[in-house]
Amino acid sequence: MSVDWSSRLATQAQARRADGLWRQRRTWRPAGEVCGSARRGDARHDFAGNDYLGLAGDPRLAEAMAAGARRYGAGARASHLVSGHLEVHEALERRLAALTGRPRALLFSTGYMANLGTLQALCDADTRVFQDRLNHASLLDGAALAGSASRRFHHRDLADLERLLARAPTEAPRLVVSDGVFSMDGDVADIAGLAAMAHRHNAWLMIDDAHGLGVLGEHGDGCVGRAHDVDEVPVLVGTLGKALGTGGAFVAGSEALIEHLIQFARPYVYTTAQPPGVAAATLAALGILAAEPERRTRLASLIARFRAEAARLGLPLAASHTPIQPLVLGDSHRVMAWAERLAARGLSVGAIREPTVPRGQARLRLTLSAAHADDDLDALLEGLAACQAEDTRSPERVARAGEAAP
Repeated sequence: MSVDWSSRLATQAQARRADGLWRQRRTWRPAGEVCGSARRGDARHDFAGNDYLGLAGDPRLAEAMAAGARRYGAGARASHLVSGHLEVHEALERRLAALTGRPRALLFSTGYMANLGTLQALCDADTRVFQDRLNHASLLDGAALAGSASRRFHHRDLADLERLLARAPTEAPRLVVSDGVFSMDGDVADIAGLAAMAHRHNAWLMIDDAHGLGVLGEHGDGCVGRAHDVDEVPVLVGTLGKALGTGGAFVAGSEALIEHLIQFARPYVYTTAQPPGVAAATLAALGILAAEPERRTRLASLIARFRAEAARLGLPLAASHTPIQPLVLGDSHRVMAWAERLAARGLSVGAIREPTVPRGQARLRLTLSAAHADDDLDALLEGLAACQAEDTRSPERVARAGEAAP
């Protein structure tokens, strides 16, 4: 009997809805947008995005993007290896290499593609890949694309990693892979410890610093950057659509690594190059990053204040000192209830449920930005306090959440 695809999809949708895991997109308009004769917009405080330095809406980036499009066209027209590698791409790669203290950098269209391409190009069925249990999905998928089995070590547990490395065949290539800043928990990998462990076991280390670049480091060069050279971290991935406010990603490393990726990374070889206007805007963002360190200072101040006030309220925040502030509530239904109450107050937050996080670890993912005003933070804290008070008035909801928690 043939499969009824419509029934199959309907069954899976029904199960996801019943579990409180159904995801829905919302379409946002810029606040104050003119639509016909009326001004329309979404009055909201964004505590869900990754615009950590407040650069995505900076008019200097918009102007640089427009100027880049006027000069080079809206699109690159071809892949980098055909005729799409423009001088603005070359300039951006040089700037990214300098920022991270690497000999070279290579642009990719997205962070997901950078991780897929790098792992697919470096690894095969014989490669032993060791990944932190909380690594981003793109790192897991990249190893799978290469045909490599990932050995998962306990989160930030160097002893567990060493146990796995010691068991691996000495003749097999070894690659240790970790997020720099973990996207759902906000904590930071022990880069020095991972580098020392990898060196001791003749392995390479790959760090995806998507959420650290622009925020951490003396120069905004991330949790790796110039503090850990190419010998310690041979493979460094960064994204441009978070703290830098534009889009795309890059891999930075040695001359040999970059040339290898140009030859063998299929998501690089067979993809149209990044729109030149985006590259031009990213160059402008890097200029602002260097010229305005006060953005990082402002962000650090907001993080410290938020954590102090949240502690005073007794909110169950995870131990993070990055812009990612997870509020672990445990139960998916409770997370959605809090998110809806906050949305009614004009507060946009991330409602994170399984499979993005383990069952029983559902959370609000709150993200802070240098663009947030003190009043924005006040509104968030007031909204969270109101959600907590509502739970106190509804003890059955708290009981249900407690049953679901680990």
